[in-house]
Amino acid sequence: MRLALFEPEIPPNTGTMLRLCACLGVPVDIVEPCGFPFSDRALRRAGMDYMDFVDLRRHIDFAAFNAWRREAGHRLVLVETTGTLRHIDFGFAPKDILMLGRETSGTPPEVEAACDAVVRIPMLPSARSLNVATAAAMVLSEALRQTGGFPQ
Repeated sequence: MRLALFEPEIPPNTGTMLRLCACLGVPVDIVEPCGFPFSDRALRRAGMDYMDFVDLRRHIDFAAFNAWRREAGHRLVLVETTGTLRHIDFGFAPKDILMLGRETSGTPPEVEAACDAVVRIPMLPSARSLNVATAAAMVLSEALRQTGGFPQ
């Protein structure tokens, strides 16, 4: 299981997701460009001292990331409000990569089209979206539960 962040824009959200993955032993892929300098002080502050423990891979753009993940045999599962399948109804696999989009605009149609599946978190109809780090924690937790991927 891996977590991919598509062109993240907000350092504290990115730092929170990096810390989440460091604690759970889940590798992270950053699909650039980021909306902030990746070495930004706010990123390290949100990630705290966990930054040294995260397995992090950076990709120059989505095309490079997509080529790498296809070659490595990873299925790409996008977490997006437009998904028709609830994340709790989806069958996750250990080699899945869960991708979350930009905080302000999600992912463009061409990225969504390249994904193997698009899932959503069920919410009240009046709710627009969850914080991206909260969404990452919810979907990653379900994926790890299904695949037995939590640390022992």
